[in-house]
Amino acid sequence: MLTISQLADHAGVTVRTIRHYHAVGLLPEPARDHSGYRRYDAVAVANLIRIRTLAEAGVPLARVEELLRASPEAFAAAVEEIDRRLRRDVRALQEHRRRIARLAAGESLALPESVTSYLELLRQEGFSERLIEVERDSWIMIAAQIEPRLVDTMMHTKRRQFGDGVLRGLYRDFDEIIDAEADDPRLAAVADRISSGIEAAYLDAGSADPDLADLDPALVRLLDAVFLESMPSARRLLELLEERGWRGWTMIERAEAP
Repeated sequence: MLTISQLADHAGVTVRTIRHYHAVGLLPEPARDHSGYRRYDAVAVANLIRIRTLAEAGVPLARVEELLRASPEAFAAAVEEIDRRLRRDVRALQEHRRRIARLAAGESLALPESVTSYLELLRQEGFSERLIEVERDSWIMIAAQIEPRLVDTMMHTKRRQFGDGVLRGLYRDFDEIIDAEADDPRLAAVADRISSGIEAAYLDAGSADPDLADLDPALVRLLDAVFLESMPSARRLLELLEERGWRGWTMIERAEAP
């Protein structure tokens, strides 16, 4: 016969757990002996191990007593149902882990892989984190409002333009003046180079970026506002580009002749 402490040691639980199982009716309390102590037999050890095993497997205590008294067939069916629930829980936890990993990765939380890999390309090319931040914030808004397939198509076009050197040059110019003030003397030369790059894009495709043609006008206005807020010289740069025949930023168009 075992004391409650010895029972706890044999079953791998605490004395407090045993008393809780007594309180909820899972484990019957034995009568006290002549010394006033409860003594437990081998059946109590076996039952306690069963209860512990079911509880550790995720079975609610409210169902443990039912399973302990179930027939072999009913027990097997109940265990199968519990296993299905545990598999669902595992899948949910794995999804939580993926989301946490994406959160740790920062920008990939809200962006498809085609965009995050493009941003990584910009890093590898040595562009500033300030420029990448502006690009990232714009794509977060775009990706939230258009089909993933279209995002991937647009990124394919940008990679091609980057590989051709046209877009790389525009990024270099943009990176050069991203924190410049509106009176910075470099703006005019940068506006010239950006204008030339836009002209080349128009000659090739009939617009500065044909993949953006179907964007919602409200989104275009929002993206333009992000650009204007992202750098001190943005408004002045747009003025200089308009003097050179171009209007807008997200959707660049030829400005009407005065």
